[in-house]
Amino acid sequence: MVSSSCVSHTLTCVSVTVDLRELCQRWSPAMWSSMLYNETDAIVDLQLSQDLGLILSILSLVYLLVCFPLGLCYNILLVAVNLSNKVSMTMPDVYFVNMAIAGLVLNLVAPVELLSSTFTRWHAWEYNDEVHITLLILFNISSLVIMYSTTLLSLDYYIERALPRTYMSSVYNTKHVCGFIWGGAVLTSFSSLLFYVCNHISTKMVECSKMQNKEAADAIMMFIGYAVPAVAVLYAFVLILRIRKESTPLDQDSARLDPSIHRLLLASVCVQFVLWTPYYMTLLVHTIAGAPGYISNGHYLPSYHFMRCVSKLLAFSSSFAMPLMYRQMNKNFSGKLQRLLRRLHCRDQSCTHEHSAVQQVVT
Repeated sequence: MVSSSCVSHTLTCVSVTVDLRELCQRWSPAMWSSMLYNETDAIVDLQLSQDLGLILSILSLVYLLVCFPLGLCYNILLVAVNLSNKVSMTMPDVYFVNMAIAGLVLNLVAPVELLSSTFTRWHAWEYNDEVHITLLILFNISSLVIMYSTTLLSLDYYIERALPRTYMSSVYNTKHVCGFIWGGAVLTSFSSLLFYVCNHISTKMVECSKMQNKEAADAIMMFIGYAVPAVAVLYAFVLILRIRKESTPLDQDSARLDPSIHRLLLASVCVQFVLWTPYYMTLLVHTIAGAPGYISNGHYLPSYHFMRCVSKLLAFSSSFAMPLMYRQMNKNFSGKLQRLLRRLHCRDQSCTHEHSAVQQVVT
């Protein structure tokens, strides 16, 4: 019995050895090197993913600790100061108030996204698909409002310079235009809402599978949210430069905008497009190449995820860069802020000097 068991074990070992030899003979050196290369590449990608994840986590926390409170405070201050001085508001003030309100919406979206596992290792929560789609819709609406407010500010500035007494770009008309901007932004984001609805009724409606196309939604946002405003702003700047080169007697007209508005306009357009261009470029890449985070063999590219998150961080940064720039470059802001503070200080008093100042502005 013992000898037969030993013989069987020996035969088993011999067969396993033969199988291993045949396997080694079948696998060429190129196949072994390819396997080793793939393992090495996976280790490198894992290390790169960890390093980029740490950098992204630090950037997200810096934004939440520094940029988020600054943006929230200055956006509220910009809206409050201008709405408390409606009589002295100008056409650019209305557009900047509109962008500040959109910035406040971004301020609501930013902490929810930046404290999730997508942006930081030390995440506070995980949100489901419904919350993700809601955040995406709010983000898209804010981006459209900001880009089109900047675009129409450029066009209205040209109208005000070219036709100063026609009141085509008056404060009253600008308020209605801003209302149309919000309505158009909501309608443009309807594709994301369809995507959200179809996720819930896809089992009942086969047609919904045709609408679950994120590339098409990104293409719509890329064209309407970036390409159209970029062309319009470029056209407006060409017209503005042509007006500035032509010296006319109307250049001394008191009805024209303050010269500092031109610098504020130029700075705001440049800052907005610098901060939003990376995000829209990621949409363009996703539209053309599908999901570049994965290649044909299912290999994940951590650098694409990192660049996509950084581009969204830059887009969030517009919510604090714009009010800070408005605060520094608008020379009338300090006077409006002082009047607001005096009004709050003497709310329970007569404040006769404030009433006289308001009467002077009205007259």
